[in-house]
Amino acid sequence: MKQVLKKTLLAGAAFLALAASLPTPLPAHAQGKEVNTVVSSEMASIDPAKASDAPSGNIIHNVFEGLTRESQDFKSQVPGVAESWQVSEDGKTYTFKLRSDAKWSNGDPVTAGDFEYAWKRVINPETGADYAGLFFVIEGAQAYNEGKGSADQVGVKAVDDTTLEVKLVNPTAYFLSLTAFYAFAPVNKKVVEANADWADDLSDKYVTNGAFKLAEWNHNSDIALEKNDQYWDKDNVKVDRVNAQIVESDATVTKMFQSGEIDFVSAPFGTLSLDSFEGFKKQGILNVEPQSAIYVYKINTKDSVMSNVNIRKALALAIDRQGLVTNITKAEQKPAKGIVPASVTGFEADANYFKDADYEGAKEYLAKGLQELGLKDPSELTVKISMNTNEAHAAIAQYIQEGWSKNLGIKVELDNSEFQVYLDRLKTGDFQVARLGWSGDFNDALTFLDQYRSADAGNNYTGWENADYAKYLEEAAKETDANKRLEILKKAEKVLMDEMPVIPIYDYTHVSVKKDNIKGLATSPLGKIDLKYLEVE
Repeated sequence: MKQVLKKTLLAGAAFLALAASLPTPLPAHAQGKEVNTVVSSEMASIDPAKASDAPSGNIIHNVFEGLTRESQDFKSQVPGVAESWQVSEDGKTYTFKLRSDAKWSNGDPVTAGDFEYAWKRVINPETGADYAGLFFVIEGAQAYNEGKGSADQVGVKAVDDTTLEVKLVNPTAYFLSLTAFYAFAPVNKKVVEANADWADDLSDKYVTNGAFKLAEWNHNSDIALEKNDQYWDKDNVKVDRVNAQIVESDATVTKMFQSGEIDFVSAPFGTLSLDSFEGFKKQGILNVEPQSAIYVYKINTKDSVMSNVNIRKALALAIDRQGLVTNITKAEQKPAKGIVPASVTGFEADANYFKDADYEGAKEYLAKGLQELGLKDPSELTVKISMNTNEAHAAIAQYIQEGWSKNLGIKVELDNSEFQVYLDRLKTGDFQVARLGWSGDFNDALTFLDQYRSADAGNNYTGWENADYAKYLEEAAKETDANKRLEILKKAEKVLMDEMPVIPIYDYTHVSVKKDNIKGLATSPLGKIDLKYLEVE
């Protein structure tokens, strides 16, 4: 989108300074078919095999379509590229029949071979996909990813152009939810093999099969999606174009909505400033919904200080979670009870690993930890909290900083960096304590637990692993009785909380605002927004 400067009476250097500080204006609506919004940061990758951050996944989710998709009410999985499927009596073999009118944005047919190629590409260890572990429910996938097997041994096979057969290790109740997740989207084999940088190319080589296609991507500035005229269900896509500026500042996003520059704010399409909630509540336009997601502080257990489990437990207990959500975040969030949000079936009320701000317990753990580290006084301990640049994350960190300093007597430093730099730092272990949010990828507790299966798991970052924990996850994968499986997963959670490589802070809610003429805007409990159902009146 071209930059347009507003007229102003200012001149010279003052004019240039003001112009440089303004977000790039969005184009005017076109006959009610365009929608203007924001995304909170630059996308790390829009390759379904390589993305794992929310901004990237948000875009991929809307330009690709998997075998299944979430229903409009988010209560089930409905046909996507697959028009039907059959499941064997033992629950281990799925046979998907692809619709004949599914096409890529370049007009190529979407084939079963595209799915086989895409899935094996994610599993391939050379890809380095963070989400490869999700595919381990498929026969041979883990062995291939770990270099102990071949691609030919993976239980994914294109029987013909419209038939895909998938063989699982064990019956997997949530498998159809997985096939709706963007990591399981197809890619056009011909396009990807012809151009290794296909997902970074802003020409017509970025070929997709979803309700929208990429129209523009001006890095660190804006991105635009257009209705895909090759999409099989294009007649039910009501919006022609979605324009999104890349704006990291929540305060700026809020002002843009208030001034009418954008039509809605609904994470991952932007987040509002914390101090705006009360005003929007009074206007009756603030929408708050439960979300299957959690805000956490991950700990670098390879750090010389953070390797001490007693220090980690002291930090976890010395957080006033209720005070945080009441006075800082103010969006009806709930203090986290464990690593699996209470919104997940089976985890509603049982576990509660934290008393609300257990300062005495925290001091006991701290004393043990200091002794083990050879330190005599809490003031000798310095802890650094890292975050990506954002007003809300800073406010949360400042609240926790004050609590740790006041109640534990330790020194606490804050450190922030731009989102892509921040992700790189997490991957290289350049942190002590780092904030992250995690939204469920599918409707099961495993989506919150599996990332800690091993130190090498793509989204772990903590360097922590535990043999008993991994064993419980393996047992859960083999257990066909739902209640028994749930109890095994709870045992795994207990191991994680006993060693505290990650500190749960609060269970998210989803907060949004929109103009009155925007319809069909809804967010799934998994944090997804499906632009396919968006309408402008």
